Amino acid sequence: MKAGARVRAAIEVLEDVVRQHRPASTALGDWGRSHRFAGSGDRAAIGNLVFDALRHRNSFSWRMGGETPRALALAAAHTALGLSNDELVALADGSDYGITPLTEDEIAGLSRELPADAPLHIAADIPEWLVSSFNGVFGERAVEEGRALSQRAPIDLRVNGLKATREKVLRALSRFGAVPTPYSTHGVRIVAPSGAGKSPNVEADTAHGKGWFEVQDEGSQIASLIAGAAPREQVLDLCAGAGGKTLAMAAGMQNTGQIYAYDSSRSQLRPIFERLKRAGARNVQVLEAGDQVALGQLADRFDLVVVDAPCTGSGTWRRRPDSKWRLKQEAVGNRIEEQRAVLQLAAPLVKPGGRLAYVTCSVLAEENDDQIAWFQEQHPEFAVSPIAEYWAKSIGGALPASADGKEGTLLLTPALHGTDGFFIAMLKRGG
Repeated sequence: MKAGARVRAAIEVLEDVVRQHRPASTALGDWGRSHRFAGSGDRAAIGNLVFDALRHRNSFSWRMGGETPRALALAAAHTALGLSNDELVALADGSDYGITPLTEDEIAGLSRELPADAPLHIAADIPEWLVSSFNGVFGERAVEEGRALSQRAPIDLRVNGLKATREKVLRALSRFGAVPTPYSTHGVRIVAPSGAGKSPNVEADTAHGKGWFEVQDEGSQIASLIAGAAPREQVLDLCAGAGGKTLAMAAGMQNTGQIYAYDSSRSQLRPIFERLKRAGARNVQVLEAGDQVALGQLADRFDLVVVDAPCTGSGTWRRRPDSKWRLKQEAVGNRIEEQRAVLQLAAPLVKPGGRLAYVTCSVLAEENDDQIAWFQEQHPEFAVSPIAEYWAKSIGGALPASADGKEGTLLLTPALHGTDGFFIAMLKRGG
């Protein structure tokens, strides 16, 4: 497909996303199935166009003077396809498989720069109703943090220590430019492609089939390391989902002790079985999804309970930019109630002297520090344990500054740490 046809296809997909409020991945999948002539390179380029347009929806709309799918696709063509403004104007020739000629306003918009005093939600590319939250968490760095959450994300992998070493995985994926992650001692990173470049399908690689690695953002890896599941401990992964942290902890425990994996959703938990088998994790018992009665019978049992709480996912906007615009204010309140319910479920399961790890992939204080404060009011037997101690033990070196400027807990962000947005708090139950 020529560049003009790719832009036209992106406009069609964005129409589906913006007008019909459909997830971008679903709209792109449907477009690909109905246009089977498009090759993998074409589909990748169109996907880059769509996702880049959504990452920068507010700033692109301001520049172009409107947020139509055409305006967004045109504004994204420079970074997503590497097209100069002159090249974009030239290819808009009105051909059957291209796009109609650009108007004078559109040409002007392509060259328009954001003013230094642009409103925060425009400059940071975040929903306007979240301005107060971002200012509260990040202060003067709110624009920087929002922009970092609007960039393309790398592919991060966690090396499975039960079957491979980091050096082994780096060699196996060297053709993709794989490098060690900055913090996680088990992490490997493949930098995000630029322009129309395509990210490799690492899960199709032989090394993945052998169980040498799993796809997992470095922030999630850090959370698993800080939780510090040790050999021979009794551990509960309370919101296990597909089992990313369960697998990481099983490797850290060297297949000793016992991990119980639980989730309220059967469909969320279902993939864990194949992943456990591939990884060679033998110390994991998967509990029946949603069976809180059985869970309650394990009270006071666990050295460590990990609560990877349901959240808005604001820390993952690099990977799911359309979710940024689908997020509604009332959803934050719903997530807060869900988080509190999970924390209440978790508290009696931690044995005296045991640890509770609270983790979200959110950058919003309402889901993070505010929830820890609420939990301690409800359960004064729990005290926050400084993250620095766990960092030194599990990762080594000095703890990097938390993105929210606070001590005791840790907020990781793309701007400061190169990870997705992750909040991590460790609490200890009194003996």
